[in-house]
Amino acid sequence: MQHLKNDSKNKSKQKQKVTIAQAFKTIIWPRKNLVFIGLILIIIRSLAGLILPWQSKVLLDEVVPNKDHTQLYYLIGIVISAISVQAVSSFLLTRILSVQAQFLISELRAKVQKKVLSLPISFFDNTKSGALVSRIMSDVEGVRNLIGTGLVQLVGGSFTAIVSLIILIKLNPWMTLFVFVPLSIFGYIALRAFKYIRPIFRNRGKINAEVKGRLTETLAGVRVIKAFNAEAQESAVFEAGVEKLFQNVKKSLTATAFMTSSSTFLIGIATTGIMGIGGYYMMQSEMTTGDFLFFTLILGFMIAPIVQMSNIGSQLTEALAGLDRTEELMNMTAEEDNEERIINLESIKGEITFNDVSFAYEAGKNVLHNISFKAPAGSVTALVGSSGSGKSTIAGLSATFLNPKSGIITIDNQDLSKVNLSSYRKYLGVVLQDEFLFEGTIRENIMFPRPDASEEDLQNAVKAAYVNEFTDRFDDGLDTLIGERGVKLSGGQRQRLAIARAILANPKIIILDEATSNLDTQSEALIQKSLTQLIKDRTTIVIAHRLSTIRKADQILVIEAGKIVEQGNHDQLIAKEGRYYDLYTYQAKI
Repeated sequence: MQHLKNDSKNKSKQKQKVTIAQAFKTIIWPRKNLVFIGLILIIIRSLAGLILPWQSKVLLDEVVPNKDHTQLYYLIGIVISAISVQAVSSFLLTRILSVQAQFLISELRAKVQKKVLSLPISFFDNTKSGALVSRIMSDVEGVRNLIGTGLVQLVGGSFTAIVSLIILIKLNPWMTLFVFVPLSIFGYIALRAFKYIRPIFRNRGKINAEVKGRLTETLAGVRVIKAFNAEAQESAVFEAGVEKLFQNVKKSLTATAFMTSSSTFLIGIATTGIMGIGGYYMMQSEMTTGDFLFFTLILGFMIAPIVQMSNIGSQLTEALAGLDRTEELMNMTAEEDNEERIINLESIKGEITFNDVSFAYEAGKNVLHNISFKAPAGSVTALVGSSGSGKSTIAGLSATFLNPKSGIITIDNQDLSKVNLSSYRKYLGVVLQDEFLFEGTIRENIMFPRPDASEEDLQNAVKAAYVNEFTDRFDDGLDTLIGERGVKLSGGQRQRLAIARAILANPKIIILDEATSNLDTQSEALIQKSLTQLIKDRTTIVIAHRLSTIRKADQILVIEAGKIVEQGNHDQLIAKEGRYYDLYTYQAKI
C-alpha cells in the first residue's frame, strides 16, 4: 500500500509553485554575502556610469564656453577614471556571480540526481530515462539568473533608475512626468506578460523532457528501428515533438516581442516628447544645451533597466519555471523516507518468508494473489511458470524493488517493510533478466559492486563465472572496452559478466531472474558450474524457463496467474504429473 500512498503524496506536492520569496530563502539568502558584494559592485558601476553624462554637461556649459584647458584635462581624467572603475567592477561582477551561479548549477544537478536515485523503482517504471536526464541537466540551468547577473542587474538597475529619476526631477519635473507616463504603461504590460509567460516556460520544460526522452529511446533502439525499416516512422514522431516544442517557443517569443515592441513604441513617444519640450525650453533659454544633453543621457540610465526588464524578467520567469519542476522531484518521497523503516540489519542468515502476499501495479488489478512460501537460509527456491504469471514480481518483492499491497514479507523473521533498505540490500545480489552493463571495461563492470575489491577477489569471480574463457582471447583482456550496454559482447558473454559481478559482491541472498536465458548450450554448461559455487550457503531465488537448470533446487514453486499452483522438489512434482510435469515433459520433447 505504501507505493500507492507515496504516489498520492507526490501528486499533491507537484501542484505547488516556487515563488520569488521561496527562491530567495533557499537559493539567494544562503549566498547573501556574494550577492551583497554583487550589489555593491553594480551600484559602483552604475554610479561610475553617471559621471560621463554629468561631465558632458560641464563640458558644454562651462569648459567649452570658457575655453578652460586645465579644466578640460581634469574632466578627461575624471571620465577615464570612471570608465576604469566601470570596467573593473563589471569584470568582478561577472567573475564572482557567474562562477558562483555555475557552481550552484553543478551543486543542484548533483543534489537532484541523488534524489532521483533515492526514488522507488515504480517511479522509474513510469518515467522515461531521457526525460529524467533533461530534468536533471536542463531544469536547473535557469538558476544562474537568480544568483548570477540577472537578478543582481534587475536590483542594481532599479537602483540606477531611482537615482536617475531623482536627478531628472531636479533637472525638469515636467519633462520627467511626461516620460514617466508611457514607462508606467510599459511596466503594467510587462507584469501582465510575465504571468502569461511562466506557464509557457513550465510547459516547455515538460515538452523538452518528452522530446529528449524519445530521442534517447530512439538512439538506444537504433538496431530495432533499422531492423524493421522504421526510420521514417521514428523521424515523424520526433518531428511532431520538435513541432510541439517550436509552438511553445513561438508563444513565448510572441509575448516577448510584444513587450519589446511596446517598449520601443512607448519610449519612442517619450523621446519625441522630450525633444519637443526640451527644444521649447532651450529656445526660451530656460534650459542650457548641457542641461538638455545631461537630461537625455540620464534618461537613458533610467530607461535602460526598464527596457531590460523584458529580457531579465523572461530569464527569471524561466528560472522559476525550471525550479518548479525541480521542486516536484525534490518533494517526492524517497524509498528511505518511510518512517516505519527503523530496523537496521547488522547481519543476516537469509531466511525469506512470504505470508499471504498480494501485489498490484495498478489499483484493483492484482498480479499476485495471497502468495505464501518460505525460502530457508542457504536454500534454492525456483520459480517456474508461463510468461506473465508473476515470477519476476515475486523476485522484485524479494529484492525490495516493489512493496506488497497486502501481506508480509520477512527476512529472518523481521518484517521487510520495516527494515532499512540499505542495510538489507548490502547483503543482496541480483542478476536481472535484462542484464545492464555500463560503458567502460569488463574489469570496471565486474568491480561495480566493490570498486575496492582486491585483484585476487576479482580473478576468483572471473574464473567462477568463466569470464576468462572469452577475455583470454581479447588483446586487452579484462581492460577491453565493451561499448554502451555491452554491445560488443554476445548475450552469453554479457550474462557471464553479470554473474561475475554478483559473485564479487559476495551476497547472502541471490536473485537470478532468467540468469541463463541468453546462453547457448556450451555457455549454459559453464554457467551451471559457476552457479553451483555462487549459490552455495546462500539463499537463492531463481527464475528459469529452462527447467533443466533447476532440477537440484530445494523447492520449486509453480506460479500461474499470480498464484502458487504447485510446490515441491523436482522429483515430487514429476511424481504428481501436474502443471510442472506438463512443462518439463514438453521442454524435454523440444
